[in-house]
Amino acid sequence: MLAIQLQDRITESKDWGTVLFVFCLAILAVNKSVSSVQFNEFSRLAYSNKYTKIYRDSSNLMSGFTISMFILQLISFSFFALLMLNQFDKAEKTDFIVFIQIFTFLSVFILSKLLIEKIIATAFKIEEFNEQFNLLKVNYRAYFGFILLPVNIVLFYNSLNSDWFFSILLICLISINITTYLVALKLYQNLLLRKIFYFILYLCTLEIAPY
Repeated sequence: MLAIQLQDRITESKDWGTVLFVFCLAILAVNKSVSSVQFNEFSRLAYSNKYTKIYRDSSNLMSGFTISMFILQLISFSFFALLMLNQFDKAEKTDFIVFIQIFTFLSVFILSKLLIEKIIATAFKIEEFNEQFNLLKVNYRAYFGFILLPVNIVLFYNSLNSDWFFSILLICLISINITTYLVALKLYQNLLLRKIFYFILYLCTLEIAPY
């Protein structure tokens, strides 16, 4: 008698990823439409520091443009972290629960860090520098998230088993952080020379130690 063995056909749902990618694209579309000049300058951040000079006022830290790009950054970085885990067989890239865990961790870590920095900056009386420096970090990291978004889309819907590719992306992320500090040193060198001790302490306690 012919024996028929049935096997479950497991299909991975990527609908949640599609929804988030569309949401990110909607953020870009709205920013492009509402703040076209600012968006155009932001898109040139890789080879021009005009954006950081024009929008260096600390009030821009809480602007709609900055907040929306910060949200896009969190989503983009969370996708990248999920893809990294998938690359090293630690998680499935279609696992929405793992994505939520990564997103929550990044959100809590970054926001807690910003709050602690604000408290320390108030104690050291360098609030203005702290807000401008945070704005600079948010801008450059949001830009990297902006660049990383199409890469995430391609990798999410396709398979690429290449450790060196992910290593290059990690190096780029580290380079973005280093560039941020170099730009900050150049923009605020007069202020930093007067408060160099506090700046070194700031870097050690709030920038290096958490990582």
